[in-house]
Parts: sequence; structure tokens; C-alpha cells
Amino acid sequence: MTSTTQGRPDEIHAYIERVGYREPAILARLREETAPHPDAGMQIAPEQGALLALLVEIVGARRCLEIGTFTGYSSLAVALALPPDGRLVCCDVSAESTGTARRYWAEAGVADRVELRLGPAAATLDTLLEAGGAGTFDLAFIDADKPGYPGYWERCLRLVRRGGLIVLDNMLFHGRAVDPAPGDASGGAINALNATIAADERVSFVLLGIADGMTLARVR
Repeated sequence: MTSTTQGRPDEIHAYIERVGYREPAILARLREETAPHPDAGMQIAPEQGALLALLVEIVGARRCLEIGTFTGYSSLAVALALPPDGRLVCCDVSAESTGTARRYWAEAGVADRVELRLGPAAATLDTLLEAGGAGTFDLAFIDADKPGYPGYWERCLRLVRRGGLIVLDNMLFHGRAVDPAPGDASGGAINALNATIAADERVSFVLLGIADGMTLARVR
């Protein structure tokens, strides 16, 4: 939900933009097209996209899962990093915003690697589990409604194989996760999940201060 890392000086941000990652031209165009959208803040930062792509390569991912697709920046970054026979299952509720994602998947030549499932993500994940999907995914990326994160986390722990990765965005949530105000359902959910992950012996993890906070968790 933020395109820059909180508290980073402008000159450091500009330097990282120049030499810190490679952004394919098609991803840059998608980011620019999304910028006027009233919910453009939902799009991940370009260095996060580069990190996701690198993680796909590091774990040798062939089967990935995304919870929260929006206009498709993260899904496109992942799909481009997958091998030709790789597959990405995307969960989202908006046919409108994912229409942009579909257009870019097609233009990039990766539409055959992406399966979009529209509907509540929890129900989609339950369907995958019921169909024998436990332990069949190499990487999952969670970037959707914050109150839903704890449920997505538990389901992804079942869906992702041992040695696979679960990546979560907005784990600082604009600082609101540190000391959520009464009634702040989103900040409270992230605060609680951070505490859960910190004590969860099922994973090795680190919370990175990139963008709005990004947690990488390796399933043990």
C-alpha cells in the first residue's frame, strides 16, 4: 500500500531507483497506467516486484499463489519469472481491476501461466485445499484485505510445501501495526499476525523494512 519505503530520504530512494533493481518496461508501463487509479496505493513498489521475481528464481518455483491481484503488477512480476510451464493462481474479488491485469498478462505472453479466480480468497483457498492442493505450492504472496490476513496465513501454511515461501505485504501498515488504535481492525490484525509469526515454529522468517513492511517466511 505504499510505493516507497517509509522514512527513506529522497536522494536514497532516487539512487535505489537507478541502480537497485531492474524493472521490465512492461511493468513500468503497468505502474504508470495504474498511477491515476484512486486505489493506486494498493500497488506494490517496483523493488518489491523485483524481490518477488528473485524469490521465484531462488526457490525454483513452478507453482505460485497470489492473494490480492489488483491491476496485476505483482502477478506479472511473478509470471515473468516463472518457467514456461509454471503456473500462478491469483485470487481477487474485482473483475474491473483484474481486467487490466489480464490485458498485461496477454501482452507479456504469460497469460497461459496465470489462472485468475474471482471471489472471496478464503473460499478459493479452501477449494484448493479440498482439491488436494496441500503442499503443492512453492510460493504464496499475500497482499489483500488486512483483517483476512490471519486466515490467509493459516491456509497458506497448508498449501505451501516445506521449504517454500510465504511473502506478506503491508506488515507495518503505515506504522499502525505497532500500536493499533481501538477499533482499527486492519492495524490490529497485522499486529496480531506479526506476533503470531514471531512465535510460529513452523517457519523461519524475517520482517523487512521495504516499502510498507514485507515479511518473508520459509515453511519448515
